[in-house]
Amino acid sequence: MAYKFNITRGNAILNFSEEFCQSRCQLIESESFAKVLEKYIKHIKRTDTTIYEYLHAIEEDDVDLLRDLRDVFKLLLVMSVEEVCAMRSQTKAYFKDRDMFIALVEDIYLFWRRLQRYAIVFNETKRAGYQNVQFADAQSEFEELVLEVYRSIQSAIGKKDKVLRQITAGVNAGLAVTHMRPFLPYEYRNLDEIPFIESVVIHPPFIAYSKRNKRDGVFPEIKTNPIEDKKFDAESWLCYPAKVGDLLCFVYFNVKFMAQGVTLCNLFDLADESEYRNRKPDLIYVYGYEDGEMNQAFYQDESNDMIVALLSASDDFDYFGYMKKMCLTLHNVQKINHRELPIHGAMVKMTLHNGETKNIVVMGDSGAGKSETIEQIKVIGAAYITDLKTIYDDMGVLSLGDKGKVKTSGTEIGAFVRLDDLDAGYSFKELDRSVFMNPDKVNARIVIPITDYKDVVAKHDVDLFLYANNYDEDGEALSFFDTPEEALEVFRAGNRMAKGTTTEYGLVGSYFANPFGPVQRREQTEPILQDYFKRMFKQGVKVGQLRTRLGIKGNEHQGPKDAAIAILKYVTGEEELKELPVEE
Repeated sequence: MAYKFNITRGNAILNFSEEFCQSRCQLIESESFAKVLEKYIKHIKRTDTTIYEYLHAIEEDDVDLLRDLRDVFKLLLVMSVEEVCAMRSQTKAYFKDRDMFIALVEDIYLFWRRLQRYAIVFNETKRAGYQNVQFADAQSEFEELVLEVYRSIQSAIGKKDKVLRQITAGVNAGLAVTHMRPFLPYEYRNLDEIPFIESVVIHPPFIAYSKRNKRDGVFPEIKTNPIEDKKFDAESWLCYPAKVGDLLCFVYFNVKFMAQGVTLCNLFDLADESEYRNRKPDLIYVYGYEDGEMNQAFYQDESNDMIVALLSASDDFDYFGYMKKMCLTLHNVQKINHRELPIHGAMVKMTLHNGETKNIVVMGDSGAGKSETIEQIKVIGAAYITDLKTIYDDMGVLSLGDKGKVKTSGTEIGAFVRLDDLDAGYSFKELDRSVFMNPDKVNARIVIPITDYKDVVAKHDVDLFLYANNYDEDGEALSFFDTPEEALEVFRAGNRMAKGTTTEYGLVGSYFANPFGPVQRREQTEPILQDYFKRMFKQGVKVGQLRTRLGIKGNEHQGPKDAAIAILKYVTGEEELKELPVEE
C-alpha cells in the first residue's frame, strides 16, 4: 500500500509504514489529518449543519477553509486564542462566536471517532514513517497523541474538562501484513500481489456497524470459476489466511469491508506463515469484489482440488454472516467430498465431579438455541461440572476414527452469537475481547473467541447427539429416538421457527438443518448421512431431540434454561439440581 491514509466506506486506514506522526505539530500537518478535515467539511456541507453555515459565512471556498483551519489548529497547540488573533488578525472571525468554535472542535473529534479506524504496517520494511517503533506500542502512542492534540486545542480555546475519559481515540485495530507470493495454481496468479495478514491487534470495545444485520438465502454452486481472470488492485485487498477446521482457507477481502475481515480473527485461527508458505490452500474466498453484480456463489475446482468462491461488493452483502457462512460452506463441501458429514451445531465436552466426561452435540439451524442452551448449562451446572469446554459453537463435522468409530471435531475458535439471546450482562463480562456487531439493532451480534484451536480440530467421541427443536412446545425437554429411521425423519427435515437471524420467518426447514453444503450437495450427502446415523445407533450414541423452545414467544430465556436442566439431569442422574451457595 503506497498511500499514507485512505478513507473508504466509513473506514479510515492509516499506513504506519508510510506515515507515523510523533509530535502534535506533525499530526496537524500530516496528510492524514488534512484528508479527515477535508472529509469532515464535505460532510457538514452535505448535511448543511449550523457549524457549516458559521464557517461558510467566514470563508466561502472550502479549500481555503481547510487551509485556514489547519493553520488555526497548529497555532492553538502553542498559543491561546488571544495570542493567535494578535499574531494573525484574519483568524479573528473564526473566534467571533467562541461557543461555535468549541462546538466545531468537538464535532471534528466525534467525526473522527465515528470512523472505523485501522492501522497497517508492513513487516518486511522499516521505513522512515514507522521509525522502528513496535507495532502495538505505536498504536498506543498514536492514541495518546490524538488525545493530546484534542485536549491541547480544547484548553487553548477555554474549554476545561474536569472529567477526562481515556476512550479509544486512536485506531480500533491494527494489522501487521507482509508481501509474500503464495503457493497458488496458475489460474489464481491474479491474487499473487495481495498482502497477507500476519498479526492483529484489537482495541476493545471493538464495535462494528454494517449496512445489514441479517443474511439471506443459500450460496449456490456454479460451473465456472468465479475468480479466474478477475483483476485485483493489491492496494485495495488483504488476505486473512484462516484455519477453518483442519483446512486452510485464503480469505481475500476488500479493505472497504475491513470490519468483516478483521473480525475473522475472533472466529477462525490465523495461520502462521510456516503453515501456508509452500502450501496450496484447500479453499479460497474473495469477499467484496467490485463487479457491479450480485454474485455469491462457489465453484469446485477439481483440477486443483480446491473449493473457491466470490461475493460481490454490495450493501446487501455487508454483514459478517456472509463472511462466516461462505467460509463454512466451502469447508463443508470439501468435507462431503471426503465422505465426512458436516454438522450445523454446537458441541461441549462436560467433565463431572466424579471424573466422568460426556461429549454432547446439539444440532440445529440458525436461531435453534444451540449456543443459548450451552450458556445455560455453564450457569446452572456449576454444582456438578468440574469443567465445561465448548469444542465448537456453530459448525462441526463427523468423521470416522479407528475401527469406524464416529468422531467429531469443529471448524471455528469463536462464536457468532445473538446478543438478545444471551443472559443479561454476559456480553459486558466479555467486553475486553469481543467484537460487537450493530449492538443497537435487532439481531445484534457478538463475535467472541471461546476455544483453543488444538481442541477444535481434535477428534472427540460422541455420547449424545441431539436435534435442537425450537418450535415444539409440547413434549419433554429431552427425549431419545429408538431407531435411525425415526431420528433421520426429524434431523433430515431440519425444521425450526425462524427468529429473524436470516430473512426467513415462521416455521421453515432445510435439509439436515444445514444450508451450508448439504443443501447444495443433497444427493452426495444422503448416503453419508444414513451411514453415520446407523453407525451412531450401533455404537451406543444416544440420539435424541432437545426442545429449546427458543422460537416460541416468551420462552427465549426459559426454553434454553429448561433444555439445559434436562441435559444436566440426564448426565448426572439427579432428579433435582442443586445450586452452589452465593459467595459473600
